[in-house]
Amino acid sequence: MRPTVRRGTGLLVAASLVAAAACSSGGDPQTAAGAVTVFEGARLITGAGGPPIEDSAFTIEGGHFTALGRRGELPAPAGARRVDLTGKTVMPTLVDLHGHLGFQNVAAGTMSKETFTRENLIDHLERLAYDGIGGVVGIADLVDRSDLRGGRTGWGDVPLRVRNEIVPGAALFRTAGPGIAWPGSGAQGHPSRADVPYPVTSVEEGRAAVRDYAAMKPEFIKIWVDDRDGRTKKLTPPIYLAIADEAKQLKVPVAAHNVTLADAKALARAGVEGWTHVPVRGGDVVDEEMLGIIRARVAAGDTTMWMTPGLRPAWMNAQGGKRPAWVDDPLLTDTYPASQNEEQLAKELMQMTPAQVEAARQALERDGRNAMRLRAAGIRIVLGTDTGQLRHRIAFFAHQELESLVAIGMTPAEVIVAATRDSAEIAHLDTGLVAAGRNADFIVLDANPLENIANTRRIADVYLRGEKVDRAGLRARWQAQFKAATSTR
Repeated sequence: MRPTVRRGTGLLVAASLVAAAACSSGGDPQTAAGAVTVFEGARLITGAGGPPIEDSAFTIEGGHFTALGRRGELPAPAGARRVDLTGKTVMPTLVDLHGHLGFQNVAAGTMSKETFTRENLIDHLERLAYDGIGGVVGIADLVDRSDLRGGRTGWGDVPLRVRNEIVPGAALFRTAGPGIAWPGSGAQGHPSRADVPYPVTSVEEGRAAVRDYAAMKPEFIKIWVDDRDGRTKKLTPPIYLAIADEAKQLKVPVAAHNVTLADAKALARAGVEGWTHVPVRGGDVVDEEMLGIIRARVAAGDTTMWMTPGLRPAWMNAQGGKRPAWVDDPLLTDTYPASQNEEQLAKELMQMTPAQVEAARQALERDGRNAMRLRAAGIRIVLGTDTGQLRHRIAFFAHQELESLVAIGMTPAEVIVAATRDSAEIAHLDTGLVAAGRNADFIVLDANPLENIANTRRIADVYLRGEKVDRAGLRARWQAQFKAATSTR
């Protein structure tokens, strides 16, 4: 059975939710056993929507939020530790539903299956935590699967083990397993990932893949329905409809990467729940029939539909032709070598022609319009970055994805709810919301993201499960790795 996320309704909770016992003095206020800590003075964005709580107070005990309200109005037990956050803004940590983690050796700038170890995956989860991301769902993860020929890949179980761990200072991890695709049309970006999905070319193989896949208990079954601009074949309607049917029988959600309007309609009619890009893109336009399919599902009580638009690449390329200022953002240079940022990001963007920049702007506008029409019909927009390939910066690009969502017409407040509470609900993670009983996962910001969504990058501190993340220690470790990698070249 899939775990249930506590919704944490009732944000201004009664004082009775605060533990009555006073804590003893001494020790770290976030780690002392039984300690209650009161954080006071910040503008508090809860993640549930609605206006922020100005001059707020909230309490934490045992790694969870216990109460929240206004400073001076929220009772706290005698002896509670106090942290003054006057002038700061607090918001929940983000949740990324579309990560490709584990393959990338960040310091060396390489990718390989050999890199996909528990240690490297946790390193990536620490980078996410550094940037204020409290949870992630990995897709196309390297995990042992059937080869559909009577054998197995022997790729181990790292994702299945790590999803059961709570690693201090690291984001929570869930897995959507290896995925299913026509051979060669699935995970892209580097040869090490190309053969990770189940290679399916028939209805029978599709159903067999789902049965093997479901045994992993993934968050969802990922399928690719994309011919990669004619370079390969894609899953045919009979195959992907059989996959959706088999998954439905086994009560496992399906999330699709598809491009065309025709495939989007068929997948939506089949009950697919998620899309890891805008469901209709590549020049196709959402029509009334597609909107009608979504509205009919909503009218029948189906509120499970979601998409991670993944518009950050178009948003970024629309700024091409010059060197973007964000290449020098400390949040990026702390987690990736400056030389890689210059070569893979700044240089490529600077070399874009005016025609390429305009094409990117038009793609952002066109796909964004499709996304917003589908959102209005009933598909929730949530956060997903497609991150983890060499040019796709782990963690930092989540913040740019937020900017791309504002660029297509969402308000900063709507984007924050989408990237926190709503994303956490789909990932079945007890994070993404400041509410009594939820994990005390939050970001302390130096500026207000409701005024400018780019202010989510102005991070002062990150707390996970009530513990302050040692960002200085992580930064020092990574900088040492970058220096060592450079000296060996």
